[in-house]
Amino acid sequence: MNTRLEALRQRPALPEVRSRIPIPDSPQFLGKLFAFAGPGFLVAVGYMDPGNWATDLAAGSKYNYTLLSVVMISNLMAILLQSLCIKLGVVTGRDLAQACRDSYSRPVSLFLWFICEIAIAACDLAEVIGSAIALNLLFGIPLLWGVCLTALDVFAMLFLQQRGYRYIEALVISLIGLIGVCFGLEILFTHPSFIGIARGFIPSPQIVANKEMLYIAIGILGATVMPHNLYLHSAMVQTRDFQRTREGMKEAIKFCNIDSFVALTFALFINAAILIVSAAAFHTTGHHEVAEIQDAYQLLTPLLGVTGASTIFALALLASGQNSTLTGTLAGQIVMEGFLDIRMKPWARRLLTRSIAIIPAIIVTAIAGESGTAKLLVLSQVILSMQLSFAVFPLVMFTSDRRKMGEFVNPAWLKALSWTVAVFIAVLNAWLLLQIFRG
Repeated sequence: MNTRLEALRQRPALPEVRSRIPIPDSPQFLGKLFAFAGPGFLVAVGYMDPGNWATDLAAGSKYNYTLLSVVMISNLMAILLQSLCIKLGVVTGRDLAQACRDSYSRPVSLFLWFICEIAIAACDLAEVIGSAIALNLLFGIPLLWGVCLTALDVFAMLFLQQRGYRYIEALVISLIGLIGVCFGLEILFTHPSFIGIARGFIPSPQIVANKEMLYIAIGILGATVMPHNLYLHSAMVQTRDFQRTREGMKEAIKFCNIDSFVALTFALFINAAILIVSAAAFHTTGHHEVAEIQDAYQLLTPLLGVTGASTIFALALLASGQNSTLTGTLAGQIVMEGFLDIRMKPWARRLLTRSIAIIPAIIVTAIAGESGTAKLLVLSQVILSMQLSFAVFPLVMFTSDRRKMGEFVNPAWLKALSWTVAVFIAVLNAWLLLQIFRG
C-alpha cells in the first residue's frame, strides 16, 4: 500500500505530454535550441498581459521615458526567477506545485493551492476584461457581450490541446509576434526621442524621491512577475525528452534558459514599447493623465494623424488577452494537479476558471460600465501581488536545498541574489498594497 501511495505521489506533471517532444541527438546548436524553444514564450505571455498595460500607459503619459529603467529591472528579476523554475523542473522532475506538496503539510499545501487558484482567477479576470475592451474598440461590441464572448475561447484551447502542445506554443509565439509588430509600427508612428529612451533605461533617483512616480514604479514591479508563471514554467520544461543524466540535465538547463531569455527579452520590448508609445504620443502633447486603455485608443489616431494607429493598438490588446488565456488555463491545470493530485478534464478545468473570472466581470460591467472594468483590472493586479511571495519564497528555498538539487543547488552568490530579489518583491508588494488600501 505504501509503495502505491509513493508511486501516486511521484506522478509527473502533465503526464499526457511528459517527455513527448523529442530532442535530436545531433550536436547542431540550432536544432537543439528549436527543440527546447517554446516554454519560455508561454511564460513570457504573463509579462505582457492586459493587466500590465495600464501601468505602462500611466508611466509613459505622466513621466515620459523615466520609468523605462523600472520595466528593465522588473524583467531582469523575472529572468532570474524563471531560471530557478527551469532548474527545479529539470533536476527534480517536479513542478513547483508538486514540490510544495512533497515538502509541506497537507493544510499548508491546501492553503497555497487556494490562494494560487484565486491569483489565477484574478489573472484570468484581467484577460477577460482586456479582451472585452478590445472587442468593444474594434467591433463596437458592448462590454457586457464582449465579456460573455470571451468564454468561447475555451473551444480553441480544447482543440489545440488535442493536437498537441507544440500547436499551443506555435499559436502563442505567433500572437507574441503580432503584438510585437503592432507596437513596432506604433513606435514608427510616434517618432520617439531615442536619446530620451536611452536615458530612460538608466535608473534615476527621481523615481524614489517622487512619491507618485514611486507608486507607479512599484505598480510596474508588482504586476510584472506573475505567480502562476513560476508553476507553469517548472512543469512545461518537462515536456522535452532530454536525457535524465548529469550532462543531459545541464544541456536542458542551458537551452531552456536561452529560450526563456529570448522570450522575456520580447516581453521587455513590448512592455517598453507600450511605455514609449504612451510617452511619445501623450506626454509630449500634454496628455499627462492617460491611464485607461480606452482613452489611449481614442487619442492615438487623432494625435498621430495616422489612420489605423488606434486599430493596431486594439488588435495588439486582443492578441494579448487571448494569448494570456491559453497560458492561464495550463497554469490552472498544473496547480490543481500539483497541489491536490486531482486530475480534471481540460474542458472542465477551463470552464471552472472561466466561470470564476467571468461572473464578477459580468456583474461589475453591468452595474458600473467602463469605469468599473478599469477598477476591476486594478483589483486583479492587487490580488496577484498578494499571492506572489507565496510562490517566490518556496521556489528560492527548494533550489537552494542541496538535498533536492544535489550538485545543481544554487551557489552562494545565486542564493544571496535570489533571496534579495524575493525579499525585495515582498517588501515592494506590501508597500503597494498598503498604499492601495489607504486609497
